[in-house]
Amino acid sequence: MAEVSSGPTGAHETVPAEDPLDSYSATVIRVAETVTPHVAAVEMTGNGRNGRYRAGAGSAVLFTSDGYLVTNAHVVGSAGKGFVIFADGTRTAVEVVGADPLSDLAIVHGRAPMVQPAEFGDAERLKVGQLVIAVGNPLGLSGSVTAGVVSGLGRSIPVWSGRNRRVIEDVIQTDAALNPGNSGGALADTRGRIVGINTAVAGAGLGLAVPINATSRRIIASLLSDGRVRRAYLGLVNTPVQLPVGSVVRTGHRDGLLVVEVLPGSPAERAGLRAGDVLLSVGRKSVSNAESLQKLLFSEAIGEPLDISALRDGAELRVVAVPEEMTEN
Repeated sequence: MAEVSSGPTGAHETVPAEDPLDSYSATVIRVAETVTPHVAAVEMTGNGRNGRYRAGAGSAVLFTSDGYLVTNAHVVGSAGKGFVIFADGTRTAVEVVGADPLSDLAIVHGRAPMVQPAEFGDAERLKVGQLVIAVGNPLGLSGSVTAGVVSGLGRSIPVWSGRNRRVIEDVIQTDAALNPGNSGGALADTRGRIVGINTAVAGAGLGLAVPINATSRRIIASLLSDGRVRRAYLGLVNTPVQLPVGSVVRTGHRDGLLVVEVLPGSPAERAGLRAGDVLLSVGRKSVSNAESLQKLLFSEAIGEPLDISALRDGAELRVVAVPEEMTEN
């Protein structure tokens, strides 16, 4: 308890010190009030022999004033239509604009709602230990809010589309409680900006979210304009590796990508790359993790020669590969 002087007699009265939880609660309440109107429950439907059926459900985040919402690709699945319900009870039909299983992001569109769109933040600015708030519709409970901290950054989720395997890099790990139905919902910072789209529950007390960063913004833009994301394909399976001291001194690179497998008939095989090679740079840009390579393999790289610098048995190797467009097969 704190004492303060009051009145001309100098009498003291005891007033309670500020409870630190009040500040925490005030922050969560403020963010919840800011973000909840932007987050809708989404239910996707399909046509069956007995009429329409529920094909998937989760959450979605309104990010434009004319009715576009971002959610997870696994929420929409193969469905083309559905509906969303906002926190104020407004219900509107939506259609799938595009879905990208390799980033687990999708866009749906419906009638322009009365609420304002959410503000995107930048996940690159997050720090481990930072307070984040998740808003979604777990287990059908609309407008549910949970709070926690950023437990880890730079996590990876392996995903598949047809025979293509990709890694969603820089995934946000949080201990904010996430349950079925939270997928596609918002992960917000203390200023109410959306820094992630909740995507998976990896285990008890562990939630993951696709970050809102330059790569995901680019994917969202492609879905809006083309309904899909065109990617270039090299045909490599790789993993990050640290270079030995001698190679660091000789090449100036501390890290690289160890080629684990070269797929038969792929552009990488035709360029002469082999398992065991260590990629140092692609297109004259250093590569040290899966994302640094994936950032170079969007539509503009299709059919364009890429200079590749690598190490093979300690010796430097330079080849040129021409990426093809990635397809389901």
